[in-house]
Amino acid sequence: MNKFKHMFLLQRRSLYAVLFTSLCSLALAGNAAVASGAKTENPDYLNLSPTADQEKASRDIARQLQYAHYRSLKIDGEVSSEVLDNYIKYLDPQRIYFTQSDIDEFENYRYRLDGAIKSGQLDPAFRIYNRFQSRIVGRLGYITGLLDTGVDKLDFKKDEEILIDREEAPWAKTEGELDNLWRKRLKSAILSQRLLGKTDEDISNGLRKRYESQLSRIRQSRSEDVFQAYMNALTNIYDPHTQYFSPRNSENFNINMSLSLEGIGAVLQSDNEHTKVVRLVPAGPADKNGKLKPADRIVGVGQGDKGEIVDVVGWRLEEVVDLIRGPKKSVVRLEVIPATASNDSETRIINIVRDKVDLEDQSAQKHVLNINRGGREYKLGVIDIPTFYADFRAMQAGDPNYRSTTRDVNKLLNELKAEGIDGLIIDLRDNGGGALQEAIQLTGLFIQEGPTVQVRTADNRVRVYDDPDEQIAYTGPLAVMVNRMSASASEIFAAAIQDYGRGVIIGEQTFGKGTVQSVRGLSHGQLKITEAKFYRISGGSTQHKGVTPDVVIPSAIDKSEIGEDALPQALPWDHIDAVAHRRYGNFSPLISDLAKNHDTRMEKNAEYQALLQEIDFLKETKAQKTISLREDVRKQELKKLQDRELAYVNLKRAAKKESQFKNYKEYETYQEEQSAQAPSKKDLDFVARETGEILVDVLTMQQQIADSKS
Repeated sequence: MNKFKHMFLLQRRSLYAVLFTSLCSLALAGNAAVASGAKTENPDYLNLSPTADQEKASRDIARQLQYAHYRSLKIDGEVSSEVLDNYIKYLDPQRIYFTQSDIDEFENYRYRLDGAIKSGQLDPAFRIYNRFQSRIVGRLGYITGLLDTGVDKLDFKKDEEILIDREEAPWAKTEGELDNLWRKRLKSAILSQRLLGKTDEDISNGLRKRYESQLSRIRQSRSEDVFQAYMNALTNIYDPHTQYFSPRNSENFNINMSLSLEGIGAVLQSDNEHTKVVRLVPAGPADKNGKLKPADRIVGVGQGDKGEIVDVVGWRLEEVVDLIRGPKKSVVRLEVIPATASNDSETRIINIVRDKVDLEDQSAQKHVLNINRGGREYKLGVIDIPTFYADFRAMQAGDPNYRSTTRDVNKLLNELKAEGIDGLIIDLRDNGGGALQEAIQLTGLFIQEGPTVQVRTADNRVRVYDDPDEQIAYTGPLAVMVNRMSASASEIFAAAIQDYGRGVIIGEQTFGKGTVQSVRGLSHGQLKITEAKFYRISGGSTQHKGVTPDVVIPSAIDKSEIGEDALPQALPWDHIDAVAHRRYGNFSPLISDLAKNHDTRMEKNAEYQALLQEIDFLKETKAQKTISLREDVRKQELKKLQDRELAYVNLKRAAKKESQFKNYKEYETYQEEQSAQAPSKKDLDFVARETGEILVDVLTMQQQIADSKS
């Protein structure tokens, strides 16, 4: 196989992996056919048992993980212990169903699962799951019984509090301890609803529907739910991007290579009882709408402009996805707890028109940014690249005019050069990656021939991919904007520009997705497996660490929740030998002064100061470990948090010369009105404008250095 063909296949597989990865989190809990031999021992749920197909698939998965995964790891007693912990954590992440006696009983399996998995013995997984079903039924019965006694019978004046995150809390020792915990959970849920202005009758009816629907879904559990959860408890030990897909989910995610996706264009994953937004597909309906954000949690879904909002707390992920999907041009209404919310009582409704995302929508776009400095106006070109795309069908058909990131950017570059730009900004913020070939070829627009990225496979073979074209499309000053959501191919491009000294990188540490996956068919379902890692031409991996910018401009994205280093069992950063490459410039002597100038400007920038307040606010709310169950205290806490949020919101508006909100209610009304409106055209934000200022700093500093040498 020649080098180009190998590269094309790798980047095609890489693109498939990126697309598959962007949706794979939707498949964390499968729902396939009833297992053969399943029998009813309890009217509330099926006592599930494994199938012969699943037993064979277990053996196949174990074999492929041990011999084909990038991480060399044998399935032994240590892995068995991790599988047990992962599986229990998957089933009961907040430790609200199992008791300590259950956990003690499961300890018998701690060092016995390795042999069982390799031989296809799945009984331990199914015994644990059936116990889990029994515990859920018991808990739901208890809490609906509390509701039956009446909301008014609960004491909301008692000085109590509840732990927000129980992931590390001790297991309840007795059923009585669990009863007390669930009584507190009910009080907290009622208070959250009361703070939204709902009546006790509406609250009681709504919560009863929630718990009854959860019980109904337990009755619908099937053998494949157990098997997929158990296998992913194993695969996630290797790395977070290696996953098993059931036959049903394999069919759901047969994504073609035209970059055409249907729905709202949001990547979702389970987050305890909620459905969390991981990222938005560039140029998708949610991205264009501009209201839904990463780390928002979806708690309700409604159909049409006036359809009833269905409570989806506690739903399986794929069930939420099925509810969000719908006909093209139809409206879906999402009730979300924003990532910036002070607590779970703060929700908002977002209307999104369903559509599909085509290559045309994701194409690169240009802007012109004017910066006045010292009596001179600098004209800077800005090219926004939402994703690294290519029309593979047209390419394979031999169409000489096929669309791709590189071709479109080259065309835009020619237009900007004709306008006489003094510098160029490439905006890769929120670009989750795409075609590897396009990252390589895009780099080639700014350098002469040379290496762009290295790929090391599981057998330690290293292949260097380079740009063979000596032509340079643009030789002028360059800045590249990145943020936490810049991943994969974006990181390859930004890293190459940085290593070549070709431009200055501005923003924040990128995602850190530096691995390559392929999808392998099994006799039962599919296995997405990590088989290689990307490395910079300077030798360091983009995995885990991502790309560190030369000048840091933070965002409100919580890096503890979003990013490769926030994922459990992410492959570590490492390095290999560098490859020879040319250095076009050296920004190291300028970085200190660039940062000082940037800090001076930002001290006077109201939008930036508002951003810092927002970041501090989010840190404070995240640091809160407990919430009060006294109604008067809860109201005071909420009022304090809302006042803080309103302060930085008004600071942002003042910077844009927009009117101030008089109170939080006015702000909420504005948000509701905005959520129902069509998206407006996005202007260059203050980060883009500040990047322009930094690039002008580079220009003036380089000119001063040149003048001093002449």
